[in-house]
Amino acid sequence: MAHSANLAVTQPQAAPLTVAVQSTVEREIKLAVDDQFRLPDLPGTPLPRRLLTSTYYDTSSHRLAHAGITLRYRDERGTQAWQLKLPLMNDRQELEIVDHHPVPPATFRDLLLLHIGQRRLIPVATLRTWRTGVRVHRDNVPFADVTLDRVAVVKHGAVIQRFRELEIEQVNGENFTLRDIERELRRAGAKEHDGRPKLFRALALPVPGADGPPGPDAPVVEHLTWALTRHVRWLLAHDPGTRLGREPESLHQMRVATRQLRAVLHATKPLLVPEWVDSLQEELTWLSRVLGPTRDLDVQLAYFRNEATKLDVRDRQPLVRFVAQLQSQREHVQERLRSELKHPRYLALIRRLRAAAQEPAVVESTVTLRDLATREFKKLCKAIRRMGASPSNATVHEIRIKTKQARYTAELAEPTVGKPATRFIKQARVVQDVLGMHQDAIQAEAHVRAFLSHSTSVRAGFVAGRMVERQRERRAQARKKMRKLWKRLLKRGTQAWG
Repeated sequence: MAHSANLAVTQPQAAPLTVAVQSTVEREIKLAVDDQFRLPDLPGTPLPRRLLTSTYYDTSSHRLAHAGITLRYRDERGTQAWQLKLPLMNDRQELEIVDHHPVPPATFRDLLLLHIGQRRLIPVATLRTWRTGVRVHRDNVPFADVTLDRVAVVKHGAVIQRFRELEIEQVNGENFTLRDIERELRRAGAKEHDGRPKLFRALALPVPGADGPPGPDAPVVEHLTWALTRHVRWLLAHDPGTRLGREPESLHQMRVATRQLRAVLHATKPLLVPEWVDSLQEELTWLSRVLGPTRDLDVQLAYFRNEATKLDVRDRQPLVRFVAQLQSQREHVQERLRSELKHPRYLALIRRLRAAAQEPAVVESTVTLRDLATREFKKLCKAIRRMGASPSNATVHEIRIKTKQARYTAELAEPTVGKPATRFIKQARVVQDVLGMHQDAIQAEAHVRAFLSHSTSVRAGFVAGRMVERQRERRAQARKKMRKLWKRLLKRGTQAWG
């Protein structure tokens, strides 16, 4: 079941765009209902009845839909707008351009460069939605819209399909749970939803990436192909959001996909043609370097914005100036990132990744997925056992990288190994989080010291000192946990790989 609710999140714009693009994060709980379902009495106010006419656009082969992306031209009472919905982990980012021209805006076409190229965008479905509902209140505060949609799918002027759908959408940022409403609606007859957007239901399309891994006895190359396909699809799905630069999660997920592709190729190197895999890994390393600076600034911005809320008003201002400086840096590197994502080198890499996902260059080998996972685990064991009593920051970072590599290889082998691999993966994630906090603290201190070198304010120096001390505390906390976590990880790994 998809979890969302239209929650408008204001983000600093990464760079000026040629047209006004509104951006919100859509989080919703969808529920299925039959023709007999009626909304129960809910505390709140009725929403105005609405009629929405949406014409969806895609390529003739549904390339956008297969990436989990939808583009539509919506008309409501004479007001027209183009809306683009992009994947965002379990949520979706909705972009809107108010425009009465029935031609997809160039801004959206630019964001969708990898998915449509020079292909034509054509109307693939028209949906008319009659929407009714209630804005639910709690303690006199509105916090969710419950809407019941009656949808008609129109083709050549005739209705060819009808269905109904129920949604719960959050309408403010308060930490109210939507689960109580969901339970009440289920008691009234609502059922589990398959998570597909309306367009997918209209076109009878499956959820993108819903196909599971090959069976345990499938050849290794099938597992490799499945993993490459999955990660390439994830990278492509988050490319448009990364280009736009409004939601940090888009860039984060694109970077994760890049890292996982590198890890899979590294782990399966004994199965691949050396020249082929070395060249592809080199280009993925380049892409990681391209994505890294912007993502690192996103992490620091989120951390220091949160830290600013904990300070007294008089101490907050220097940190606010520091955050503004980081944001300025972020805008600069976003522009550079956007330029790199248009570069022929990146476009060539995407073509290679698509080809690799369809047909990797493999060689004859008797190596199994368990063999590959065992090899990476042994490398991790060796690094942990030789680190000494007080490992340097560089050594801790090296172990963090090896932990990621061991985890990603374990994920590749998980379908054939089962629960022991799953338990190892779970523990590896815990270790990664703690070691990630250690690395983030190192980078945070470096940013604070760089800011301090350009500031002569006594107050700024005082606040910077507090921030530096806080980073040392974060590192100390992480180091305090490391030994115990590594011990558990080695235990889980031994159980899984022997």
